[in-house]
Amino acid sequence: MKFTQINGENIYYGFVSGANEVIKQKLELNRINVFPIADGDTGSNLAYTMNAIIENANIENSPKKTLGSIADAALVGARGNSGIIFAQFVNGMYMELEDKDDIEVVDFANSVKKAGEYAYNAISNPVEGTMITVINDWANSLCLLGGTIKDFSELFTHSLKVALKSLSQTPEKLKVLRDANVVDSGAKGFVHFIEGFLNFIKTGEIQNLKILIDKIDFKATNVHVHENFDLNYRYCSEALLQGKDLDIKKIKKEIDNLGDSLILAGNKNKVRIHIHTSKPEELFFKIRNYGNTIFQKVEDMKRQYESIYDRKSEIALVTDSIADLPKELMDKHQIHLLPLNIIIEDTNYFDKVTISSSHFYELMDKLENYPSSSQPTLKEAEKILKELSAHYKFIIVITVSSKMSGTYEVLKKASENLKKDGTSIEVIDSKLNSGGQGLVVLKAAEEIANGKSFDEVIESVKDTREKTDIFVSVPTLKYMLKSGRIGKAQAIAANIVNLKPVVSIDENGDGIIIGKAFSEKGNTRKIEDLIKEIMKKGNIDKYSLVHANRDERVNEFKEYYTKLIGKEPEYIMEISTIVAMNAGIGSVAISVSTK
Repeated sequence: MKFTQINGENIYYGFVSGANEVIKQKLELNRINVFPIADGDTGSNLAYTMNAIIENANIENSPKKTLGSIADAALVGARGNSGIIFAQFVNGMYMELEDKDDIEVVDFANSVKKAGEYAYNAISNPVEGTMITVINDWANSLCLLGGTIKDFSELFTHSLKVALKSLSQTPEKLKVLRDANVVDSGAKGFVHFIEGFLNFIKTGEIQNLKILIDKIDFKATNVHVHENFDLNYRYCSEALLQGKDLDIKKIKKEIDNLGDSLILAGNKNKVRIHIHTSKPEELFFKIRNYGNTIFQKVEDMKRQYESIYDRKSEIALVTDSIADLPKELMDKHQIHLLPLNIIIEDTNYFDKVTISSSHFYELMDKLENYPSSSQPTLKEAEKILKELSAHYKFIIVITVSSKMSGTYEVLKKASENLKKDGTSIEVIDSKLNSGGQGLVVLKAAEEIANGKSFDEVIESVKDTREKTDIFVSVPTLKYMLKSGRIGKAQAIAANIVNLKPVVSIDENGDGIIIGKAFSEKGNTRKIEDLIKEIMKKGNIDKYSLVHANRDERVNEFKEYYTKLIGKEPEYIMEISTIVAMNAGIGSVAISVSTK
């Protein structure tokens, strides 16, 4: 077909055709993915982004308005470096295109040229030999050809040759590509997009309009071995920020010092952020001042790499974020974390990942509506188990008490399909939380490190669970009332007499008030008596101390119990955000496991 002008419908179908072509190439793009991280997901990320365009973009009454719909769909659905760069490219086209019924070759070429600049400027440290190089080479060729060519079919045919040549030269510009003997995966994906767009321009045909992205087969994905991410910035973090009059340059300046691989894409209403950082919680705390974060994603690249190439055992150990165990021990034993969700002012955060306890303390007494929490979704649980099943023979999951959260049931359900496929998975209800759950997880990790079998570790975990207790000193019932853990009448009655309870967990995993006092000293003595009673029955193997912004008091606990028990605690740490939300600022807990 011959096109000297294209309208909104043509733009839409051209993009859909290009998107379909990228989706078809997903596995090959994954296979050759070595930059910026050899994680084999560039094809999947681009395919996800393209599928978002297919599913959510609409034909409008002009090319510009149609591009606006496509740009918004790309921004919301963008995944990974390549997806976000592509989204910014489309946003650039939208912002630079004139709003008229039909556009000619020169209009299209100029908007693409400007869009290339938008995409380039979105990246903090652009690297030549990648998608951005091919975009700019293709854009320059469009501008040169647009001076003499008036037909879109001819324009795309000639400019595609330039894009293919640029793609073939990417290994010359990037050593990691030369070493792997591949071209850049993101750049190749963009060339496939051009090919798909050209196919529509030539034929006017659209097939498989509603292609749905299929689930990634992690076992089939062949990834090149390159450890080329900075261990100082181990968390690949993404956010979608929504607001009014968003200033991309200002946001970029605010978060630029948090890591590397920073990319920002978007417009005044939505901004997509990608960054590799050591502190994802800092990123999400900073951007909350600009608008509402409607999407969050954080991946631990270090743990992903270990799972594929540097496993310490054939048994994967997973726990949820309610288990209070220091990051150093989580790293030492390669323990995988599945965070629960905490909802603050309509934004969903991942406990211990995109929000920290210290940041939460700043907000607790300022919020008009007290936060709420929820278990991980079934999709989140299935994702982590499926990824681990590709690299481990066995998986052990230890959850917060099923009486306190639906996390156990979600993970049990998520494990059912994998068990049908032959994966050995055991999901264990710890019947504990916080530091108590942490001690049970630590025992499992030590047993795995000692070479115990899958069945032996499970038996040891269940035995340790029965020998572990937790006692929490709660200085005020204000937060338990706010979180709904106790009723209003109970809280009023307790506060009248200034009651300071000691909270524990019974053998079924239910929270109970095991002691009551009218002062903090009395509360402390109650816990001391409970620990002494335990010591009469058996020797304490391990104990831990956790607290909610109460350094001075937890140090007093450490001094006292080190003398009483005869050894220092295994660890001292801040409690998880969700535990802090329920127990409140000032809470201190001791957890003990007996031999």
